[in-house]
Amino acid sequence: MAVRNQRALPSDRSTSASGRRGTPDFLFLFLTFLLVCFGFAFVFSASMALNANTPWPFAFKQAINITVGIFCMLVCMNIDYRKFQKWIKPLFISVVLLLLATPVIGASLNNARSWIKLGFFTLQPTELAKLMVILYLAGLLSRKGEGIRDFKTGFIPPLAVIGFISALIMLQPDFGSTAILCACALVMIFVGGARMRHMFLLGLVGACLASLFAAVYLLIGGEGNYRIDRFTTFLDPFSDANDKGYQIVQALYAFGHGGTFGAGFGQSIQKLHYLPLPYNDFIFPVIGEELGFIGTSIFLLVYLAFLWRGLIIALRSKETFGMLTGVGIISLIGIQAFINMGGVTNTIPMTGVTLPLISYGGTSIVVTLMSLGILLSISRDYNKTEKEKAAEKKKTPVFIGGR
Repeated sequence: MAVRNQRALPSDRSTSASGRRGTPDFLFLFLTFLLVCFGFAFVFSASMALNANTPWPFAFKQAINITVGIFCMLVCMNIDYRKFQKWIKPLFISVVLLLLATPVIGASLNNARSWIKLGFFTLQPTELAKLMVILYLAGLLSRKGEGIRDFKTGFIPPLAVIGFISALIMLQPDFGSTAILCACALVMIFVGGARMRHMFLLGLVGACLASLFAAVYLLIGGEGNYRIDRFTTFLDPFSDANDKGYQIVQALYAFGHGGTFGAGFGQSIQKLHYLPLPYNDFIFPVIGEELGFIGTSIFLLVYLAFLWRGLIIALRSKETFGMLTGVGIISLIGIQAFINMGGVTNTIPMTGVTLPLISYGGTSIVVTLMSLGILLSISRDYNKTEKEKAAEKKKTPVFIGGR
């Protein structure tokens, strides 16, 4: 796929010259609010039994997170997304500094040092890094244009940026976020116009390096490591259902108990101190147990409609930067959702990541909604272009017949 030259598009000149703004994509905005409200309801349901005094602690915090996130989304929605291309360098440097500081001053939780405590809230720099990498790559690829097809000057520089950020994230260590970021970046590079043989070569080298790393890791010190345990547990979780396979087995019990029609909202049994983090990484099994197969299928269809609409917005963008930014944002959410749901259903090895827009989280929900605000800003630009076309058609005189 060839990259569209941002400077060569006539629509770029018209949109930059006009001060009028179009309306956001209301279907996408509606689906976003629908998923956020759905997620809040299940954060409340999944956490109601975790505190003997009140069922509200996690729900109250999530309400604050959602409020801040929606505010950020509305702000970003009303900013011309092209301005982020001008701000990306200082923002990118700030995120790099935060990633460098995280392994040193960050708080340790679940074998990772990924959070920085800042008084009354906790910041997860990795979530900011995902968005910054998307914006940085979109700007870099749009500037290169057809140059991305050159291996040394076009293909290697974006990979260097990805490798650098991935290395900083792995210092925490956070393998799940690294995998999501790399997969999203590769999607952007492919859509940006990279040659197929370069992508194939990269995949081949990546597979060889991953195999070599795994082999060395097992030989040197992999025994007893929780990441290796997760992979062996994936193969047969019931072989050690009370220890290494406990999380997956309890999640599968939740789906089994839900059956076809579900146990009913708030009636999950597995969330009663059986499932670990039922309001966070394991919120999808709670949804499966309380809504059953039919309810969960409807939820998944809504989620797919949300992703599909976001992709349509991205592909309708008249500028390369907007198109790549939109593709990156929606790919990031889709890949992370797949890894979360695939892990808790034992479809893929378990990795501790949240379900976007649904799971409890501070930085996660705020940055996700901020990203969607940028995508909505892209949709406003497209709608503005369509309005201008309609106005031009009305102004053009139509002659019927003649002498």
